[in-house]
This record gives sequence, structure tokens and C-alpha cells, in this order.
Amino acid sequence: MSVADSLANYFSKRFGFKKAKTDLRTEIIAGITTFLTMSYIVILNPAILGAAIQIDGYSPAQVTQMLAIVTLLSAAIASLVMAFYANRPFGLAPGLGLNAFFAFTVVLGMGIAWETALAAVVVEGIIFIIITKAGWRDAIISAIPKPVKFSVGAGIGLFLAIIGLKEMQVITANSATFVSLNPNLAGDPIALLSLLGLLITFVLYARGVKGSIVIGILATSVLAYALAATGMGAEALHIPEVAAASYNITPLVGAFVGGLSGATSLSFALIVFTFFFVDFFDTAGTLIGTSHQAGFLDKNGDLPEIEKPLMADAIGTTIGGILGTSTVTTYIESATGIEEGGRTGMVALVVGVLFLASIVVVPLAAAVPLYASHVALVLVALIMLRGISDIDWKDVTNTIPAGLTILMMPLTFSIAYGIAAGLISYPIVKAAKEGSISAATPAQWGLAIAFVIYIFVTTGGL
Repeated sequence: MSVADSLANYFSKRFGFKKAKTDLRTEIIAGITTFLTMSYIVILNPAILGAAIQIDGYSPAQVTQMLAIVTLLSAAIASLVMAFYANRPFGLAPGLGLNAFFAFTVVLGMGIAWETALAAVVVEGIIFIIITKAGWRDAIISAIPKPVKFSVGAGIGLFLAIIGLKEMQVITANSATFVSLNPNLAGDPIALLSLLGLLITFVLYARGVKGSIVIGILATSVLAYALAATGMGAEALHIPEVAAASYNITPLVGAFVGGLSGATSLSFALIVFTFFFVDFFDTAGTLIGTSHQAGFLDKNGDLPEIEKPLMADAIGTTIGGILGTSTVTTYIESATGIEEGGRTGMVALVVGVLFLASIVVVPLAAAVPLYASHVALVLVALIMLRGISDIDWKDVTNTIPAGLTILMMPLTFSIAYGIAAGLISYPIVKAAKEGSISAATPAQWGLAIAFVIYIFVTTGGL
């Protein structure tokens, strides 16, 4: 028997191809497909976190390379845990939305040190591990109102869209209207190039091209470099300086330890809660949605042994925080690999291996202009809006908390305040409609009170 046959036989037995009615070729193709559809995070995560993480003695380009490496490592490790422990076809990586919360709300908005923000990620991951191990999943899910759970994704989408369009210079600050279309849009090369890149990405995505988001980022970058070479100038097009390839990540690894000294305030506790809330429910929703597509759910609509993929996610988040990146989560893009027939952990194994192999192209992450990466952010933001359709807008107890959650995230530039608005309003509206305080659970009232205190503290009450 050849080495190839021996490996095929090992993988077949290890992942249960026969029981899952699949084969090695199908699983590999599915893994490649999943990797291509989620690989944009290798560029986007460093771009977003790089806005908040500055390290003395290192240039922004060097920090971007560090962040790209830890992004790849955390994605690879989490996906490999998913493969060998959970045996499910799901890819994992640092999540969009939570990295924006980390950078723009926690570090830049609240003024909390990035090391302390990493400490919050690690603590959240450990809590996630404990809760998953203890089997408290159902209790937590029942404590969070459905309209808030269903609306968080859409709110984060709007939040990301503003970040992306601002970096693309399509929208700008306006003293009269707060925000407006760039008044110099037609004469702004970055805005025009970004819009062209966005159009290319839209077309590719609509055509179902695998890796369309990554292609859109690279196409925009290539056009930027081409225009700069024709005489428009690298400075005018914000072409970044690319540092020599370096794989030194020691300034990031373990930085959370020093950040624990800032982990004594109520704000830290609520930051941990926000990380956990979005991570847990995003992961649970992704697992249920993609598992339904794959035929994994039982007759009650539950995913058997869901604690295993949840544990893989929790371990990924903890390791990611230790390495130096924001929360790791299960990607909805895993659905593309499932569409290709992927049914086992072999898919996640391929994803993990491809993330590891991508370390050789780390310098490219620093070479991408920021607006080129944010072209992809806008498309992802639009995709996240589809969760709105799951909300029952005819029910006022859904309309008000869901609407507030969605609106307050972009308007306050904070995912935490959006979640707070939804959790505070839900029990009040529910009790008002039903005519009884007991219409909402004690846990829901407790969350509402906690977030009232959180807003009081963070807006100068103490």
C-alpha cells in the first residue's frame, strides 16, 4: 500500500467517511472552499486590530505582520481542535465585529490598554470553556431574549459598514449632519478606487466565485499600486510601507498577563460579558444554521454533542487571546464547504493546514492599503444584515429591543451599548405588554439592571 493510500485509509477511519457518506476528495475540496471564503480575515483582522495596537520600537507595518501571524496561528489551532476533537466541518478564526469592538470601542473608545483588552478575551475564553464543560448552555440561551440574539448580527453589520465606508473615504464627518457623503467624492482617488474595488467584489460574490472577497481585496490593492506607479504617487494613494518579512510575535504573545492589572473594574467585567455574549450566540447560531444545512440536527432541531464544537471555539478564543488576537469564532462561511459536500472534521483539518501554510505570505498583509481591506468589510457588513429576517417585527416586544440593538450599535459606535439597549428595553416592554413584572425572567431583569449600571459608570456616573 502506498503512502497516499495509507493516509487516505487513516483519514477515512479517523473522521468516519463511510458513516458520513463522504470521501477524501470531497472533504479536501470542501476544506479548500471554506478556507477561500473565510481567508479575507488574514488581511482584515490585522488591519482592524492594528488601529488600536501600537508597540514601542515597532512600526505599524511590523505590528501588522505580527497580527497576521497570530491570526493565522489562532485560526489554524482552533480549526485543528475542531477537526480532531469535534469532528465537524467548521472553520474558525478571529471574528469580524468582535475585533472591531476590541479596537474601536474598548481600546480607542474607552481608553483601555490593548493588553487589558486581550486579558478580557482570555478570561472570556476560559469562562466559555467552563460553561461548556458544565453544560450550562441551555440556561444561558434561555436568559437572552430572542429579539436581541437575532438583531446583534445586523447591528454589528451596520457598525462595520460605517467603519469600512469611512476608511474608503466614501462617507465623512459633517458638523451639520454628523455624517455625509464625501463632498469631494468625484475627485478623491481613494474613494473612487475603493468604489471600483467594491463593485468588483459585488460582481464576483454575486457570481458565486469562490474566494471573491479575497480577490476583491487583492484587485483593489493591485489597482492602487498600478496607479501609484503611473505617477499619481504612493502618498496620495496611501500605499503602506512594507517591512522586511519578520515572524517575531513575542511582543504580542502573553501580553494579556500584563493587562490583567487593569481587570478590576466593572467596565472590564462588562467587556468580558460582551465578548462572551457575541461569541457564544454567534457560534451557537452558526453551528445550528450550518448543521441544519448539513443534516446534522436531530428531530428536535438540536445538534447532538454541540458541546464539542462549542469547546473547540472556546479553546480557540483562549489560545487566540494568549497569542495576541481578539475573539476566535466559528465562521458562517463554513456553509460553503458543506455545500460542496463536506461532512467531517477533515474539512476543518484542511482549513487549519491552509492557514498554517499561509504564514509564508504574511508580508502581503502589511502591503494591502487599508481601504482595500475595508472594501471587503462593507460586503461582509451587508451579508450580516440578513439576520433581520428572523425577527418578528409585528410583535412590539421584538420590535423595540431588536430595533434599539440594531440602531444603537452604529449610532454610539459601540457593540456593547447596542446590546445594552436591547437587554434593558426587553423586560420593560415585555412587562408593560403582559401587565406583569414576571413576564420577563429574573435573569433578564438582572441583565437589564447590570447594563443600566454599566451605562451609568461608563458615561461618567462614577
